[in-house]
Amino acid sequence: MEVYGRILLVAMPAFFVLVVLEKWWGWYQGKDTVRMNDMIASLSSGITNVTKDVLGLSLVVISYGWMLDRFQVFSVGTGWATYLLAFVALDFAGYWVHRIAHEYNLFWNNHIVHHSSEEFNLACALRQSISSVIKIFAVFLLPAAVLGVPPAVIATIAPLHLFAQFWYHTQHINKMGWLEYVIVTPSHHRVHHAINPEYLDRNYGQIFIVWDKMFGTFQPELSETPCIYGVTRPVQTWNPIKINFMHLFLLIRDAWHASRLLDKLTIWFRPLGWRPEDVAQRYPVYKIQDVQVYQKYDAGNVPVMIRWSFVQMLMVLLSIAWLFANLSTIGAPAIFYYGAWIFLSVYAYTELMDMNKNAVYWEMFRVLFGVAMVLWTDGWFGAEQFVPGLKYMLIGWFLFSGIFVYALSRRLIPAGNPSV
Repeated sequence: MEVYGRILLVAMPAFFVLVVLEKWWGWYQGKDTVRMNDMIASLSSGITNVTKDVLGLSLVVISYGWMLDRFQVFSVGTGWATYLLAFVALDFAGYWVHRIAHEYNLFWNNHIVHHSSEEFNLACALRQSISSVIKIFAVFLLPAAVLGVPPAVIATIAPLHLFAQFWYHTQHINKMGWLEYVIVTPSHHRVHHAINPEYLDRNYGQIFIVWDKMFGTFQPELSETPCIYGVTRPVQTWNPIKINFMHLFLLIRDAWHASRLLDKLTIWFRPLGWRPEDVAQRYPVYKIQDVQVYQKYDAGNVPVMIRWSFVQMLMVLLSIAWLFANLSTIGAPAIFYYGAWIFLSVYAYTELMDMNKNAVYWEMFRVLFGVAMVLWTDGWFGAEQFVPGLKYMLIGWFLFSGIFVYALSRRLIPAGNPSV
């Protein structure tokens, strides 16, 4: 927990700077691929994901250590070759977990948020799941366990393998010559994020594209078919917390309404998108039929709303940095209250971005929760020792935030605008 938190203290600012640089480069080149509201939603999704991971809010079904104890046949040591072997083993496991997420209803819920952006840029790489509370990844590390790769090597390589998947989420790099035959490139991954019929459910590889070529899931990017991004059942919201669970809620509703018991029991493990026939007829769900004429979601595209949400997101990022740097000092249960405030903050300002009438209520709840934590800790979890008067500054900020959002909501959100 603490080690990962310290890694993220370096990684998060680096990712943020790269996202902003891509925005600037696109503007400079006359090809801006980063819409501000979409970027805020993507970064906010990353905020919720890293908070969940650092707080350890996951359940591992089978641990790598358990498999190593039972299935180890060889012992490969800890030399450089072992680290390379671990990297390949992680990538092999990643391919299959990724593929399963695209092929079965239940597991898509853990992955939909990553595909929910209708843009393709570095920011969307940070759209990662908070709904994957049950981890099955270690099961696919069986080859590494048989070879005896030590758990410490896997733990060292895993974050590097994850971060190495960031760079290819961009439209500013074209095909890369001979590398196209070996590694996953931006061209390959653009195909993976596209909803064009030619591109759906292809290129699952994370670092090495060879797995797709070996297992028949490879598709090159076609010059005559520009990629259209998103999901075929568009999410229609900037709120990453809602996106994380909307597919699960659809499955629960479908299972409830299904007339056949067999459908109720098997819907979870049916192919992605499958719905009981009777339910699909009675409760239709919008699905894009022609990707060429679909209009992107654009609610809340109001400059003052976007600027305010960006400021709120920056404040949350600062608060996360303090949490990750002081996990052991803050301790439990305080770190979980802190995490709840982070989630609540993201929910509140992304509801505002969606122009939902209930955004003001979420903001008031967030303000009251924040003020309560300031009073409880007599500052902000130890930060007041470095910033005299922080307690009063934070209370002032929270009160200003609540008043500003109330005024903004009254002026910009129509009275009848429903919640998404």
